[in-house]
Amino acid sequence: MAHIEFHDETMRDGQQSLWGMRMQAGMALPIAPVIDKVGYGVVDLTGSSLFEVMIRHCQEDPWEGLDLIVKAMPNSKIRGGMRSNASVTFGVTPDALMDAWMRQLCVHGCRSFWIYDVLFNIDKTHRLAKVAKEFDAEVAGAIMFTLSPVHTDAYYADKADKLSASPDIDTILLYDTAGVLDPDRMRTLVPAIAKQARGKPLEFHANNILGASGIAYVEAIKLGIRILHTASRPMANGPSVPSIEVMAKNVELLGHSHDIDTALLPRIAAHFERVAAATGFPTGVPREYDLSSVHHQIPGGMSGTLKAQLTQHGMDDKLDAVLEETGKVRAELGYPGMATPFSQLVGTLAVLNIVTGKRYSVIPDEVIQYAAGYYGETVAPIVPEVLDKIMAAPRAAEVLANPPEQPTIQELRKRYGTTNDDELILRALVPAADLEKMRAAGPVRRDFAFFSSPELEQVRDLMALSSSKYVEIRSARMALALRRGG
Repeated sequence: MAHIEFHDETMRDGQQSLWGMRMQAGMALPIAPVIDKVGYGVVDLTGSSLFEVMIRHCQEDPWEGLDLIVKAMPNSKIRGGMRSNASVTFGVTPDALMDAWMRQLCVHGCRSFWIYDVLFNIDKTHRLAKVAKEFDAEVAGAIMFTLSPVHTDAYYADKADKLSASPDIDTILLYDTAGVLDPDRMRTLVPAIAKQARGKPLEFHANNILGASGIAYVEAIKLGIRILHTASRPMANGPSVPSIEVMAKNVELLGHSHDIDTALLPRIAAHFERVAAATGFPTGVPREYDLSSVHHQIPGGMSGTLKAQLTQHGMDDKLDAVLEETGKVRAELGYPGMATPFSQLVGTLAVLNIVTGKRYSVIPDEVIQYAAGYYGETVAPIVPEVLDKIMAAPRAAEVLANPPEQPTIQELRKRYGTTNDDELILRALVPAADLEKMRAAGPVRRDFAFFSSPELEQVRDLMALSSSKYVEIRSARMALALRRGG
């Protein structure tokens, strides 16, 4: 029997998929010490997109928030994530700034990273992994899975071979953003990847958009994968990953072992349910098995963005047409993997095609950059007629005349007027006006009214953990007896 390691996605992918990354540090801080004791191999916590959202939409200093949560979880290995060639922008970030971003996350306590790039700029992944090793941090090289005629088992096996060739890559992460990897495909894909991974462990992450990722996790275990990504039940399912509650149980039913203290899970779930109720954020629920997701492969968190874009144009009834168009655009652009930034670029282009009524009449700069190869080599050629329209766009000449620059870190510090790399990263991420609003808002908020009192919180925790129908609590200041109904 095998020993299964669980990584926690509650505060990263869970809240990214369900809450649009609006979980502020103070919302998680009260429960962080409990998560710290659960027994996760890694707790995934942050990334550049989260930093941008915290600054621009929540007026919260993400460095301060990260420090608070890391301090509250001294026993946990904290993970950060990054795209190999960009921070928050949909464009391309200079290598020097990416290296600084990696170093500063390490300075603030991250000791585990996952690095991805759906066009697989392997050299950039290896460079960042080497930077992480300056701090003895572990690194997962990500294989972002997507279905297409060109994304074959051989294609992914080749990427596993090239990723694992670096001694700075510790694990290979198979990441299924659209939740479309079924057991039949896994039975050929996983062995092909494992064969080329040089004996390095495989991790598995699948967003439960089709409601079938739990089955995929079970199959992953059968195929030798020993590291699974899960989240607390309120932050799981739907566009998020499967829940730790069901997967820990499934592992036990299969006869395997794990390190999870399941007695703590109800307390964590109860906390995030209260946060959701207080803020109006949704909790994750299973979805129906809808094969249209296989066609467009839009990540779960992006469906809300598409709906918002259509609402702005008074075209809420066009969502199905946009989803259909997304699948067509993706094929015409050479089947880019549907993860940041390409899921956003493909989805936005599909919206523009539907809203304008004339396909490819409006071309965002980032699509021109993609066609020009600034992001890396496309998986398959762009359809020639579409490529002609992209390169004939009004902005094409200017974009092509200004390829991504590669300034040194000294040049970047001079440009942004600071020698503090924490500050440098913030100034490079968001406009100065947003930083001013963030600073005007003051320190990280820690007074969210999720509980009526500390005493009531203790009682709720006891009731959540207890199987008894009757609980009596006595102290010098109070006597309380509670009887469970039913």
